[in-house]
Amino acid sequence: VLEGQRIYNVLASLPVPTVAAIHGVCVGGGLERSLACDHRVVTDSEKTKLSLPEVQLGILPAWGGTTRLPRLVGLQAALDLLLTGRRIDARKAERMGLASAVVPSAGLDDAVRTFIRSLQSGSDVRPRRARRRLLSRVLDDTAPGRWVVLRSARRRVMATTGGHYPAPLRILDILREHAGGSVAESLAAEARAAAQLLVSPVCKNLVHVFHLREDARKGTGLEGSAAAAATQARPVEAIGVLGAGVMGGGIGQLAAARGIPVYLKDIRHEAITSGLQHARSLFDKAVERRRMTPLEAQQAQERISGGVEYHGLSQADLVVEAIVENMEVKKAVLAETEASVTSHCVLATNTSSLSVNEMAAALEHPERFCGMHFFNPVHRMPLVEVVRGDRTSDETVTTVYRLALALGKIPVVVGDGPGFLVNRILGPYLNEAGFLLAEFASVEEIDRVARAFGMPMGPFRLIDEVGIDISRHAGAALHEGLGDRLSPAPLLIDVARTKRLGRKGGLGFYRYERGRAKGVDPEVYPELALVKDARAKGDARIEELRTSIRRRLVLAMVNEAARALEDGIVASAPAVDLAMIMGTGFPPFRGGLLRFADTLHPRGLLDRLHALHEVVGRRFEPAPLLVRLAREDRTFYQAFPGTVGA
Repeated sequence: VLEGQRIYNVLASLPVPTVAAIHGVCVGGGLERSLACDHRVVTDSEKTKLSLPEVQLGILPAWGGTTRLPRLVGLQAALDLLLTGRRIDARKAERMGLASAVVPSAGLDDAVRTFIRSLQSGSDVRPRRARRRLLSRVLDDTAPGRWVVLRSARRRVMATTGGHYPAPLRILDILREHAGGSVAESLAAEARAAAQLLVSPVCKNLVHVFHLREDARKGTGLEGSAAAAATQARPVEAIGVLGAGVMGGGIGQLAAARGIPVYLKDIRHEAITSGLQHARSLFDKAVERRRMTPLEAQQAQERISGGVEYHGLSQADLVVEAIVENMEVKKAVLAETEASVTSHCVLATNTSSLSVNEMAAALEHPERFCGMHFFNPVHRMPLVEVVRGDRTSDETVTTVYRLALALGKIPVVVGDGPGFLVNRILGPYLNEAGFLLAEFASVEEIDRVARAFGMPMGPFRLIDEVGIDISRHAGAALHEGLGDRLSPAPLLIDVARTKRLGRKGGLGFYRYERGRAKGVDPEVYPELALVKDARAKGDARIEELRTSIRRRLVLAMVNEAARALEDGIVASAPAVDLAMIMGTGFPPFRGGLLRFADTLHPRGLLDRLHALHEVVGRRFEPAPLLVRLAREDRTFYQAFPGTVGA
């Protein structure tokens, strides 16, 4: 760190004007080097993106970025980049004062020469920040104003991260202590903070997750280098979507936004209209958030067409089925579709619970069929499970895998089985929450414990988000497929029999107004004596209660993940962890479900599971794989190392 700062300080102290020419992706240390220059000339290419992503890896910009960026663009604008790591384009960089000039990419060399000549002529080419309101100037340029900004930023960080991520807090500390001091003191503080963060468990886990994502992006979805080398993905230049509901419309919108023409097929014209309107609403939101221009949104919308006839699928290279979760209906529709598409067209199902192998039995060419399970909402959730059936070909797998990457998603290849991977692991977690509620009778306490562990929301809020009716259906499917150890919690069955639907219906475990949670519904389940008694006995008793809740929720997932590995649903521990992080929001700072489990070691897990098995019952009977790993003194990552993406 110190050597990097020394080199950049030499650049910053040169006695002649310095200009950084930026074209393409300029992130991290590269952007920090440009900050050590007097000026930055940036191209207007779509590929040109600037960011300081260090906070996403659990560290901070320590080669001068934390110090120099606020002094250049102002505190508020700098915090937006430093605390999020988000990328900005050239025009945004110019508006905030980061770019001195934006030029066409084709003429970058000439533009830089012209810029340098303007420097020599004495022209004023200093970066100009967008005109700021008086309040913004006061907040950025006065000590009381900076105090207000930093305090507000700290509150947002704590609300978003729960304090689990130390890097953004250290950034705020440096800016609070050294914003008005010397550059040298601030750089020294950067170096000290970076040295401490680099060796922290959070940093190591976030770097691990970064490598998981990169491995997935570089992969083909095939195990073994020979298979990957011998198999090429088919190009997908047009897709079809069967079913124009929320999922179908979302898949269509995603593909169109990525430049792929889409045909929505449904049995009703009204459904097609609804699907197109759903896609339009997503494009409108992207425009509102300045992620697309109005012209780009209109062009993308025009890539989506629809109808009730199969002939619209004749040019599709891949068709995704997203219709009602009914096996017989899906088999009939897929068979009809196969007869209407070209001989090279890949068919995929978006089912979340039904057997891919059973659907494939209805097709003449099951080798061209697999699962392509998107998570809802499609435009937000990054994971796609590529479900390989027994007769799915390598070509089909890698075609769907590469398409998922082209759509900006993170694909994980899984085998066919009840719930596939993510829902299979999540099912026992949600089900255990139902048993816990019957015992402890506090939705707030159980959800609070899950959030404190790092989950983005508690299990009951998640059930409301998914929909109580859909959760009931998924739970029944897991019970049928995996046996009595996944018998649904009686309390969850009782709630599912009511008219409560969750957020979409305005009432679930929580009450909702305009889609926003307004607190737990007091009538969903009365608070019983156990939680009240624990609170009355003080902090030690309530912490014991919370430890019990956390242990049961997490071990339910770990135990099922072990069973999924043993059943061959997934090939490696890293694949489990990537899927759980991208599909459920399992806390990245813990490195993933099984990386976290390895910190407890299978022997420790086995002891805890044996204790719960005796008290709670069959739900916590240890998975045979865990028993074997404990006996062999091996961790999940030692026994199932693998590479995500293969």
